[in-house]
Amino acid sequence: MENKFDIAVIGAGAEGSATAYFAAKSGAKVILIDAGDLAEGTSSRCDGDILVSDKMPGFDCEFALASQALFPQLAKELDFDFEWRKEGTMYLMETEEETEVAEQYCRNMVACGVPMKMLTAKEVHEDEPNVADDVVSGLRCECDGGVYPIGMVYGYALTARRLGATLLLHSPVTGIEPEGGGFLIRTVKQEVRAAKVVNCCGVKAPKVGMMVGLDIPVEARQGQILVTEHTFPVVKHEFHEFGYMLTKFGNSSYKRNVSERVERNGVAMVIEPTMAGNFLIGSSRSFVGEDISSDIDVMQALAERAIRFFPVLKDIKIIHAYSGVRPFTPDHLPIISDTPVDGYYIAAGHEGDGIGLSAITGKCMAEMLVSGKSEMDISPLSYSRFIKN
Repeated sequence: MENKFDIAVIGAGAEGSATAYFAAKSGAKVILIDAGDLAEGTSSRCDGDILVSDKMPGFDCEFALASQALFPQLAKELDFDFEWRKEGTMYLMETEEETEVAEQYCRNMVACGVPMKMLTAKEVHEDEPNVADDVVSGLRCECDGGVYPIGMVYGYALTARRLGATLLLHSPVTGIEPEGGGFLIRTVKQEVRAAKVVNCCGVKAPKVGMMVGLDIPVEARQGQILVTEHTFPVVKHEFHEFGYMLTKFGNSSYKRNVSERVERNGVAMVIEPTMAGNFLIGSSRSFVGEDISSDIDVMQALAERAIRFFPVLKDIKIIHAYSGVRPFTPDHLPIISDTPVDGYYIAAGHEGDGIGLSAITGKCMAEMLVSGKSEMDISPLSYSRFIKN
């Protein structure tokens, strides 16, 4: 295998494979390196959401919208069907206090160009008869969608290979050394030389960053998901409780009326149908290192919260549970940036948004690598925001 490249992308998950694809599409000579296989990490242990509705108004929302806009075209041009679908999502409010917060949030998001609207309790129940009777209101976002996440990673990576990229899998990186204006990358299989390196290693980004002396503030945040049996259509599209926003961003100003078990495990109801006819139930958030074992206490909390909003679920069997770790940053925004090490870049820290933001991440990173600047202003995602003066 030839060992000299323009760009070495380390990490073959959503961000890495997308970066490799867009860079190869731009004509760069690219190698995609991973310690395991394609989509073996977080990208294979998630639910595949492409959401704008769970973002904050402003840049966070604008960045997600820009990514979402790329998926219809990607569905046509990638070499693997990743089951892109645009079905919309709905948030459910339990109290008048939540409704007031949701109404303001809706106004702010509409001002950002998001197709979002409030629904009365009657409208919610007309849309979905299986929702609990005491739900107070709903918040509908029309543009949200979803994909088969493993298929999406394969689509990026295999199309990148068709465009000339090299895939070096099952080859852990053991060291990175600056060399002659570029880098020498040592792996267990071979040495690779590249003018530029992109760290797309998710929760492993800090380890790979230390190889060049960079402290990358990414931490693993675990989430668990339940999978139901194939059954009747409990819901037509994805539902969240509005408390999901509170658990995602750690808002302590409002306390939900939930059990101690639900609170302890950071659980907020998410339920979404799959194309296979079953349902995924989430979500939880906890800091337990890189542990991806499923915990029965969390599983019970997930079931409890789902049944609260959809009582019919109490008679439906759970056939599978799995866990994954999300690469968390202190301000909930990813790092997509160059670094003080010339030629070394980072695209990591997307937490639970890695699938949805992969398209715009790969596009912006490829633009930075090939032309020196991304078309979209992504300065809020700079690594420099974490450097202490």
